[in-house]
Amino acid sequence: MANARTKTVESDYAEPVGEFLAEELEAREMTQKALAEAMGRPPKVVNEIIGGKKSVTAETALQLEAVLGISALTWLNMQARYDLVQARARMRAS
Repeated sequence: MANARTKTVESDYAEPVGEFLAEELEAREMTQKALAEAMGRPPKVVNEIIGGKKSVTAETALQLEAVLGISALTWLNMQARYDLVQARARMRAS
């Protein structure tokens, strides 16, 4: 039985979702504009995700899943992990 005090070791790094998305688009030779159009969203949304100014929401994750074939849960898990790593870094800095 696991003890409630069991510690896990986690990395201090998580790839920003936008970086992953940019790499995915490059691998598919797809533009941000083409992705945005396929998602039914303004190009600014995709640009802001790639630039790290906007997070992936559940709705956006579902749209990415529909267009890119990468599960919505994968997108949301990447976003949650990135957010958690950033929050830990801010807490350590304060």
